[in-house]
Amino acid sequence: MLKTILRRGWLLVGAIAVLFLAGADWPRFRGSEGSGVAPDSRPPAEWSDKENLTWKTPLPGAGASSPIVVGDRIFVTCYSGYGLSEDEPGNIEDLKLHVVCVSLADGKILWDKAVQAKQPEQAYRSYVTNHGYASASPASDGQAVYVSFGRSGVYAYKLSGEEMWQADIGTETHDWGSAVAPILFDNLVIVNACVESGAVVAMDKTSGKEAWRFTGLKESWSTPLLVSLPGGRHDLVVSSRGQVFGLDPATGKKRWECRGVQQYVCPSVVAHGDVVFVTAGIKTHTLAIRAGGEGDVSASRILWESKDGSKVGTPLYHNGHLYWVDHAGIAFCLNAETGKTVYKERLQVRARRDKVYASPVLADGKLYVVTREDGVVVLAAEPELKELARNRLDDKSIFNATPAIVGNQLLLRSDRFLYCIGK
Repeated sequence: MLKTILRRGWLLVGAIAVLFLAGADWPRFRGSEGSGVAPDSRPPAEWSDKENLTWKTPLPGAGASSPIVVGDRIFVTCYSGYGLSEDEPGNIEDLKLHVVCVSLADGKILWDKAVQAKQPEQAYRSYVTNHGYASASPASDGQAVYVSFGRSGVYAYKLSGEEMWQADIGTETHDWGSAVAPILFDNLVIVNACVESGAVVAMDKTSGKEAWRFTGLKESWSTPLLVSLPGGRHDLVVSSRGQVFGLDPATGKKRWECRGVQQYVCPSVVAHGDVVFVTAGIKTHTLAIRAGGEGDVSASRILWESKDGSKVGTPLYHNGHLYWVDHAGIAFCLNAETGKTVYKERLQVRARRDKVYASPVLADGKLYVVTREDGVVVLAAEPELKELARNRLDDKSIFNATPAIVGNQLLLRSDRFLYCIGK
């Protein structure tokens, strides 16, 4: 009798431990709130091909999208058939776009759904060669997974892999490609379709039918952010060339607008409380704006501005500071209350072209920064630059994707493999 009780007790302890280690889902780009922070996770700070590598799975194609996690499943997008190399890209008619479901436990591919890309797609040249045709991360509400493939449309799949619907968001392309992740709100899937149609488009989750469309965007590759405000109000904040918009996410109606960064708007919107931070530009620029206004708030709600900013990666807010590493490998820390630059120091990162496209993620007081060709830099999340580790794997392909963190595991993807790092 005592043995039975003890055995059941240990089984219960084991089950609780598994649930604890599984941690919260990472259901969209930069996690559940789009913050990039996994507060209760402790992934390893150091790893290699022989240490703290739980599994490694070959992917059916390349891509820059970040993996997401729902329960015991990982979802990521890829492309294949075209864009194989700059010298010999192949036949664009063979371009396929994949949604891949992978087991979190062992890295086994559970399903792979591929669709033929709609033509004419942007040819594999110019800046498209830096990231390809699968750069938008998926999003999930725990019932389905939603992906955007630019002019090929938005797709919804059941978690088991059955296609639910496909919706068009526009037909235009751009030399820089398309890269905006979906945002979910109540019964809506919302996509910044600036490249495809100069608009933000919302679709019904169940049917894919268009619910609303907000037009007037220019040169924006930025994933919007839902900001929670007092009284239950939510603002959908969208960064576009020269303007930042605050929309009602239920209707698409514009509540407020503010002047913004002037060109090349790639980083996602970041928020802390009711303050949003937008950054971008070839000539970089960062603004802190208080959300929740009405009309043109350029003169009343800009809290500060800085000439320091990020061209591609999205900053991360932590303990009163904004952190990022820019495309040139320069690490930044700004005071989030004043905009004052706390540090600005170049990391030693090797690369043939741009050095960093991924956004930092944070766990256990550490910033994990994926470089394109020189491993993952681990920095202390403190207002003094401290490099804690540099981790390299035997993979010579490009790492563009922002990692996902679930439990005490870090998920990395390259153009060739998906990796699970954990003790």
